[in-house]
Amino acid sequence: MTCKRSVKWGLGAVLAALSALSGALAAPTLNGAGATFPYPLYSKWFDVYAQKTGVRINYQSIGSGGGIKAVQAHTVDFGASDAPLSDEEIKQMPAPVVHIPTVAGAVAVVYNLPGVGTGLKLDGATLANIYLGKIKNWNDARIVALNRGLRLPSRAIAVAHRSDGSGTSYIYTNYLAAVSPEWKTKVGAGKSVNWPAGVGGKGNEGVAGLVRQLPGGIGYVELAYALQNHLTYAAMRNASGRFTAPNLQTTAAAAAGAVPAMKRDIRVSIVNAKGPNVYPIAGFTYLLAYRQLGDAERGKALIGFLNWALRDGQKLAPALMYVPLPAGVVALNQRTVKTLRAG
Repeated sequence: MTCKRSVKWGLGAVLAALSALSGALAAPTLNGAGATFPYPLYSKWFDVYAQKTGVRINYQSIGSGGGIKAVQAHTVDFGASDAPLSDEEIKQMPAPVVHIPTVAGAVAVVYNLPGVGTGLKLDGATLANIYLGKIKNWNDARIVALNRGLRLPSRAIAVAHRSDGSGTSYIYTNYLAAVSPEWKTKVGAGKSVNWPAGVGGKGNEGVAGLVRQLPGGIGYVELAYALQNHLTYAAMRNASGRFTAPNLQTTAAAAAGAVPAMKRDIRVSIVNAKGPNVYPIAGFTYLLAYRQLGDAERGKALIGFLNWALRDGQKLAPALMYVPLPAGVVALNQRTVKTLRAG
């Protein structure tokens, strides 16, 4: 009887020990929030990484402005933003923060023009005047001049823009400020601006939804959202005078020339970049994390994910229309990741 009880207690102790060990070995869960621009890719990354490692990453696609606020409030393990922190925002952080560019992407100018379909061409000045509310109809002479042979209807332009603090808006308004002195003076560039015209939608998905619902609509979204929503998008005249469409090749051409500048400061703009094959409305998107990661276990998990994203994760980017980082930027990131400290 005593022997049986001892065996029973022994099995119980073993099971308890195994249960405790299992809990100790359970992979941690990371929390992130921010940009909607890279969300289609990040969602894929997090799913693949969880299957490989057991590390789950919960990510709230709330816009770059929200991601920056979450980092500042220490409510997430990392934030995401297409707009790098300004010098003033860096000063407002309670501890040193690093920028880790993850991929580059294009902001597509999408439109809903029944009877026209694909083939619309625009330049920066015309696009700025549409968003300034100065060009109100699709058959305006300035649009017609860029689209000889394309029958443009006498239809009002329904302008859509972001309503939330947005890195996509940061890239887009930086482009408009670069090509239009009037936009630069009257509106400026930033994650949030006082839009002179149009209606707002939350997130890239919100703007895509507005354009899809509004005949005559025009808006701006990351290229993956344009493709997912089957929206047509314009070719833009670049700094070399050529019309280029957003795609992997034209976005990669914009990103390639940024490496020398990023060695001086990782926070760069690649809008309106020079080169015949460049698409002019493009940018990098960043993960933001404190250099000193608070929790040892989650910190090590985040470092592991970042190393994976810079190596294996890049291979998943083209299928979702994001451009992998140039080798020089990967090297810069790897040096940054080595400076992170967990615990």
